[in-house]
Amino acid sequence: NVSFGPVVDVVASRESPTLGIRSFGDDPARVARLGAAVVRGTQRAGVAATAKHFPGIGRVGADSHYRLGVVDALRDELDAVELAPFREAIGAGVRLVMSGHFAVPALTGRRELPATLSRAVMHDVLRGQLGFEGVSITDALDMRALPQDATQAVDVIAALDAGVDLLL
Repeated sequence: NVSFGPVVDVVASRESPTLGIRSFGDDPARVARLGAAVVRGTQRAGVAATAKHFPGIGRVGADSHYRLGVVDALRDELDAVELAPFREAIGAGVRLVMSGHFAVPALTGRRELPATLSRAVMHDVLRGQLGFEGVSITDALDMRALPQDATQAVDVIAALDAGVDLLL
C-alpha cells in the first residue's frame, strides 16, 4: 500500500551517479508535471506515493550509497530547479516525502550535514515553506553517506529531531 516513488529529482548534473534512468529528466517543469501525474495515478489506485529524494539530489556528483555528496547551488537555484517538482508533488497530494543523504549548504549552512538530519531542511523548508503535511521518511539508513557504526544512533536521534516521521 506504499510505493517508494516517484523519483522527482531533476538531473541538473550529468555527473549524478545515483539517478540513472530513474529521473524524468533535466527540465524542472517536465519532472514536476510527470512526477505529479505519477503521484495522482498511484494514489488513485489506493497506493500512497513517495516523492524522493528531498530536497533534490540531481546536482550531486557522489553516490550516497557510498559517501556524502554536496548540492552546490544557491537558494534561488534550489527553488527554481530542485524544489519545483516537490512543490508540484505536494500540490498533487503526495502522502510521503523521502529525504536524501546529501548536504545542501544553501539550506543548512554546512557542507557536512546531510539533509536528512537537518531541521532547516526537513521542518523549515519541507513543512514550513512547502506546506507538506504528510509523512516524512528517511532514505535507507544503511547507506554509507551516514556512519555505519554505533555512532549512527546519534544520526537517528538527529533525524527525529529534524522532524522526520519514519526511519527506513
